[in-house]
Amino acid sequence: MNSGTISTAETLNIDNFQDAISKNNFDPHDERLQLARSQSRRLSNTESLFKQASRQGIPSMGHNKEMPPPILHRSNYEVSYDLNDPLHPYNWSFPIKAYILFVCLITSFGVAMGSALFASSQPSLMIEFNISWTVSALVTSLFVLGFASGPIVWGPLSEFYGRKIPFVVSNLGFVCFSFGVATAKDIQTIMLCRFFAGFIGASNIVLVPSIMTDIFRNENKNKALGVFAMAIFGAPMISPILGGFTVKNDDLGWRWTGYFIAIVGSFGLVLALFVPETLADVILIQKAEKLRRATGNWAIHAPQESIKLSIKEIVKTQITKPLRMLTDPILFFISLYNSFVYCLLYMFLTVIPLIFGETYGWSRGVSELPYISMFIGTFIGGIIVSLLEKRNQRITERNGGTLVPENHLISMMIGSFFFAGGMFWLGWSGGFGDDVLWLVPTLALCPVGIGLIAIFLPCLTYITDCYLFVSASALSANTLLRSSMAAAAPLFSRQMFENLEIKWACTLLGAIACALIPVPFLFYIYGDYLRSKSKYCISFEAPMHEKENQHEV
Repeated sequence: MNSGTISTAETLNIDNFQDAISKNNFDPHDERLQLARSQSRRLSNTESLFKQASRQGIPSMGHNKEMPPPILHRSNYEVSYDLNDPLHPYNWSFPIKAYILFVCLITSFGVAMGSALFASSQPSLMIEFNISWTVSALVTSLFVLGFASGPIVWGPLSEFYGRKIPFVVSNLGFVCFSFGVATAKDIQTIMLCRFFAGFIGASNIVLVPSIMTDIFRNENKNKALGVFAMAIFGAPMISPILGGFTVKNDDLGWRWTGYFIAIVGSFGLVLALFVPETLADVILIQKAEKLRRATGNWAIHAPQESIKLSIKEIVKTQITKPLRMLTDPILFFISLYNSFVYCLLYMFLTVIPLIFGETYGWSRGVSELPYISMFIGTFIGGIIVSLLEKRNQRITERNGGTLVPENHLISMMIGSFFFAGGMFWLGWSGGFGDDVLWLVPTLALCPVGIGLIAIFLPCLTYITDCYLFVSASALSANTLLRSSMAAAAPLFSRQMFENLEIKWACTLLGAIACALIPVPFLFYIYGDYLRSKSKYCISFEAPMHEKENQHEV
C-alpha cells in the first residue's frame, strides 16, 4: 500500500489508538473507536481506489484547465466528533434513544412473529390446497430460510451506507410481501412471498443489535440486547397461541394470520420512518455535507467519504465476509450452540401441538397454551442474565474499564444445564398421555425457556464484544448459521417425534444438549487466547497493528 496517501498525522493517530489498546488502556465503546475504524477503512481501501483510477483514466478538468495541485494536510479538512458532541449517538437524549429502542423492538417482534404465527395455518393450507404436511411446513421453513440469507446482504451493507436506509426499505418490503401472503390465491405465491418476507425482514434481526451498539455504551447496550432477545424469542412463543385461536375462528381463518403479521409490520414501518441515522460514520458524512454547503469549502470531508467501492468489490470484501468469518473458531462454535437452541425453538412449533393436541386431545389454540410456561421461563432466564450482566459491569469497572467478553459466558453455563434438564423432563413426562398429569410436561417447558434465553442472549453479547469492529458482519454470520438450521426443523420434526416417539426424540435432543454443555466452559477458559489468534476479534493482549484484519475492511 502507498503510505503516502494518508497524512502522517492520521497515521500517528491510528498508531496511538492501537498502542492504547495494546496496553489495555481503552474503552472499547469510546467515540475514538468510530474514528479509528473509519481511518482503517481508508488505509485498507486507498490502494483499490488508485487501481480503479488507473484502469479508468483521469478525466480532464475541461476548457483546457490545468489539474489543480493536491490538497496538503488533508486531516485539516476532515470532520470529526468533539468531546461529548451532541451529534454522536452516544450523547443523544434519553427520549430519542428510548424511541429508537421501542421502534426496533416493534419491528423485530413483528418479523419474529411472522416466522411462527403462520405455522398455525398448516392444517388449513393442507385442506384448501390439497398438499401434504411436509409441503405445508415449507411456509415456515422458507421464511426462516430467508432469515438465513438476508443478513449476508443487510449486515455488511449497513456498515457502508448506514442503518436507516436498509432499516426502512426492509420493513417496507416485509409489509408488502406479508400482505401478499394474506391475499395469495395459490400455494406457490404463498411460499414465494413467505421467503422474500423473511429475506427482507431479516434486516431487523441483524441490524437491531448493531443499532443498539451504535447508540448505547457498554453498560446499557447489554440491557437493550436483553430486551431485544426477549422480543425475538417471545414472539415465536406467543404467536402459536394467537394463530391457533385465529385459525380456529371461522370468521377469521388462516388468511388473518397473514394480515396480523402485515398490520404489525405496517405499524413498525410508520415508526421506522422517524428513526434517525445511528451509524457514527454516516452522521459524520452528513455533518461534512452541511459544512461544505455552509462554507463553500468543498475540501471538507468525512473519513468515510474516502471509500468508494464498486459493486464487485463490495461483494468480494463485504457480502462474502460473513461466510469467511465463520472459519473463525469462536464465531463458529458459539454460533453452532446458538443455532441448536434456535432450531429447537422452531421445532417446538410442531412438538407442543403434537404433545398436547394429539397425546392429550386438546383443541387447536388450547394446545398451544403451554407456550406460556416457556415464555415465563424466558422471562426468568432474562432476569438471571440481567443480574449476571450487572455483576460483569462491576468487574469491568474494578478493572479500570477493561472489558472481558468471556464474562458473558457464565449465563450460558447456567442455561446449558437448565436446557438439557428441561428436554429430558419434557420427553419423559409428555409422551404418556393421561397417565401423566398435563401440568408436568407443561412445567418442563419452563426450564427449557430459561435455557433458551440464557444461551441465546450471551451469544449475542459475546459475539458483539469479541468482534467489535465487525459486529454486524459477525452477527450476520451467526444469523446465517442458526437460521439455516432452524429452517430445516419444521420439515423433519413431526416425522422425528412420531417415529422415535416423544420420549426418545426428546432424549436424543437432550443428549445433544449435554454434549454441547462444555462449549461455554472451554471458551471461558481459552477464549482470550483464541481471540489473540483471531483475524477479526478484539484482543486485549496482542497489539492491534500486528493484526492486519483487526479493523473493518
